[in-house]
Amino acid sequence: MENNGSNEYVRGTLKTIVLNLLAERGRMYGYEITQEVKERTDGNITLTFGALYPVLHKLEQEGHLLTESEAVDGRLRKYYTLTTLGSETAQTKTHELEKFMEAMKLLLKPARLSVE
Repeated sequence: MENNGSNEYVRGTLKTIVLNLLAERGRMYGYEITQEVKERTDGNITLTFGALYPVLHKLEQEGHLLTESEAVDGRLRKYYTLTTLGSETAQTKTHELEKFMEAMKLLLKPARLSVE
């Protein structure tokens, strides 16, 4: 996972990123997820397969994802889709992250001095 010094932030939000993308797109495979993240962030966040696949496997084990293998150009490609639980979790985690980001903005914004 390369991303200009923000590894710890991405690591903490990777599940949410994956769930949100799948909620939006419906069905994706690993490489497609990495490319979508790279494109949407103008290359500021680049997911490695070493970071992505353990998260995908964990989400599958937890019942958030279903997998389906399909032959594409003579190779098996594994597609991921959300389960009902995965869709609910995507909404919850996205909402929680949005609230957290708003709180962080308040913390990082310089305090306004009151003028009396």
